[in-house]
Amino acid sequence: METTFAIIKPDAVRAGNAGHIIQRVIDAGFRVRGLRLTELTRKQAEGFYAVHKERGFFGELCDFMTSGPVVVMALEKENAVKAWRDLMGPTNSKEAPKGTIRGDFGTDVGENASHGSDSAENAAIEVAYFFAASELL
Repeated sequence: METTFAIIKPDAVRAGNAGHIIQRVIDAGFRVRGLRLTELTRKQAEGFYAVHKERGFFGELCDFMTSGPVVVMALEKENAVKAWRDLMGPTNSKEAPKGTIRGDFGTDVGENASHGSDSAENAAIEVAYFFAASELL
Protein backbone atom coordinates (compact mmCIF):
# COMPACT_ATOMS: atom_id res chain seq x y z
CA MET A 1 0.00 0.00 0.00
CA GLU A 2 1.11 3.55 -0.71
CA THR A 3 0.16 6.82 0.97
CA THR A 4 -0.33 10.12 -0.80
CA PHE A 5 -1.23 13.60 0.33
CA ALA A 6 -4.17 15.66 -0.90
CA ILE A 7 -5.59 19.11 -0.30
CA ILE A 8 -9.09 20.27 -1.12
CA LYS A 9 -8.28 23.88 -1.90
CA PRO A 10 -10.11 27.02 -0.70
CA ASP A 11 -12.09 27.43 -3.94
CA ALA A 12 -13.67 23.98 -3.61
CA VAL A 13 -14.30 24.36 0.13
CA ARG A 14 -15.82 27.82 -0.41
CA ALA A 15 -18.11 26.43 -3.14
CA GLY A 16 -19.37 23.69 -0.81
CA ASN A 17 -17.72 20.87 -2.76
CA ALA A 18 -15.50 19.34 -0.06
CA GLY A 19 -18.04 16.66 0.82
CA HIS A 20 -18.53 15.72 -2.84
CA ILE A 21 -14.76 15.42 -3.31
CA ILE A 22 -14.32 13.33 -0.15
CA GLN A 23 -17.09 11.02 -1.36
CA ARG A 24 -15.25 10.57 -4.68
CA VAL A 25 -12.07 9.73 -2.75
CA ILE A 26 -13.93 7.01 -0.84
CA ASP A 27 -15.74 5.76 -3.97
CA ALA A 28 -12.35 5.45 -5.71
CA GLY A 29 -11.22 3.00 -3.03
CA PHE A 30 -8.88 5.20 -1.01
CA ARG A 31 -8.55 4.62 2.71
CA VAL A 32 -8.59 7.96 4.53
CA ARG A 33 -5.77 7.76 7.10
CA GLY A 34 -5.95 11.42 8.13
CA LEU A 35 -8.35 14.27 7.43
CA ARG A 36 -8.61 17.77 8.84
CA LEU A 37 -10.32 21.05 8.00
CA THR A 38 -7.82 23.83 8.64
CA GLU A 39 -6.80 27.31 7.61
CA LEU A 40 -3.22 27.76 6.46
CA THR A 41 -1.19 30.60 7.89
CA ARG A 42 1.00 32.55 5.51
CA LYS A 43 4.05 30.87 7.04
CA GLN A 44 2.56 27.39 6.52
CA ALA A 45 1.65 28.14 2.90
CA GLU A 46 5.10 29.60 2.14
CA GLY A 47 6.79 26.60 3.75
CA PHE A 48 4.63 24.06 1.99
CA TYR A 49 5.08 25.68 -1.43
CA ALA A 50 8.75 26.66 -0.88
CA VAL A 51 9.70 24.65 -3.98
CA HIS A 52 7.93 27.35 -6.02
CA LYS A 53 9.48 30.32 -4.18
CA GLU A 54 11.41 31.62 -7.19
CA ARG A 55 8.45 31.39 -9.55
CA GLY A 56 6.36 34.42 -10.40
CA PHE A 57 3.13 32.88 -9.14
CA PHE A 58 4.43 32.08 -5.62
CA GLY A 59 2.87 35.10 -3.89
CA GLU A 60 -0.44 34.66 -5.65
CA LEU A 61 -0.44 30.94 -4.78
CA CYS A 62 0.18 31.67 -1.10
CA ASP A 63 -2.51 34.37 -1.12
CA PHE A 64 -4.98 31.90 -2.59
CA MET A 65 -4.09 29.04 -0.23
CA THR A 66 -4.57 31.32 2.79
CA SER A 67 -7.85 32.80 1.51
CA GLY A 68 -10.06 30.30 3.32
CA PRO A 69 -10.28 26.85 4.85
CA VAL A 70 -8.75 23.80 3.18
CA VAL A 71 -9.15 20.07 3.82
CA VAL A 72 -5.88 18.17 4.16
CA MET A 73 -5.89 14.40 3.72
CA ALA A 74 -3.54 11.46 3.95
CA LEU A 75 -4.86 8.79 1.58
CA GLU A 76 -3.84 5.16 1.21
CA LYS A 77 -4.31 2.84 -1.71
CA GLU A 78 -2.28 0.66 -4.03
CA ASN A 79 -0.37 3.11 -6.27
CA ALA A 80 -1.99 5.99 -4.35
CA VAL A 81 0.06 8.80 -5.89
CA LYS A 82 -0.87 7.90 -9.45
CA ALA A 83 -4.45 6.98 -8.53
CA TRP A 84 -5.04 10.36 -6.83
CA ARG A 85 -3.40 12.30 -9.67
CA ASP A 86 -5.58 10.44 -12.17
CA LEU A 87 -8.71 11.20 -10.12
CA MET A 88 -7.72 14.89 -9.88
CA GLY A 89 -7.03 15.33 -13.58
CA PRO A 90 -4.64 17.82 -15.23
CA THR A 91 -3.50 20.92 -13.30
CA ASN A 92 -5.38 23.27 -15.60
CA SER A 93 -9.05 22.71 -14.83
CA LYS A 94 -10.02 24.00 -18.27
CA GLU A 95 -8.15 21.04 -19.79
CA ALA A 96 -9.33 18.48 -17.23
CA PRO A 97 -11.96 16.05 -18.43
CA LYS A 98 -15.39 15.88 -16.82
CA GLY A 99 -15.43 13.19 -14.18
CA THR A 100 -12.15 14.34 -12.67
CA ILE A 101 -11.99 16.50 -9.53
CA ARG A 102 -10.46 19.43 -11.38
CA GLY A 103 -12.70 19.02 -14.41
CA ASP A 104 -15.83 19.07 -12.29
CA PHE A 105 -14.89 21.44 -9.46
CA GLY A 106 -11.95 23.61 -10.62
CA THR A 107 -12.15 26.81 -12.62
CA ASP A 108 -8.62 27.37 -13.97
CA VAL A 109 -4.94 26.51 -13.49
CA GLY A 110 -4.72 28.29 -10.13
CA GLU A 111 -8.11 27.63 -8.62
CA ASN A 112 -8.17 23.97 -9.50
CA ALA A 113 -9.93 22.51 -6.43
CA SER A 114 -7.19 20.10 -5.34
CA HIS A 115 -3.52 19.39 -4.73
CA GLY A 116 -1.81 16.02 -4.85
CA SER A 117 1.68 14.76 -4.23
CA ASP A 118 3.74 14.10 -7.35
CA SER A 119 5.78 11.21 -5.92
CA ALA A 120 5.79 8.81 -2.97
CA GLU A 121 8.83 10.65 -1.58
CA ASN A 122 7.07 14.03 -1.69
CA ALA A 123 3.91 12.45 -0.29
CA ALA A 124 5.82 11.37 2.82
CA ILE A 125 7.17 14.91 3.26
CA GLU A 126 3.78 16.53 2.66
CA VAL A 127 1.88 14.17 4.97
CA ALA A 128 4.44 14.85 7.73
CA TYR A 129 4.07 18.60 7.15
CA PHE A 130 0.42 18.46 8.21
CA PHE A 131 0.02 15.31 10.32
CA ALA A 132 1.83 13.85 13.30
CA ALA A 133 2.33 10.09 13.00
CA SER A 134 -0.08 9.62 15.92
CA GLU A 135 -2.86 11.32 13.90
CA LEU A 136 -2.74 8.77 11.08
CA LEU A 137 -5.03 5.80 11.45
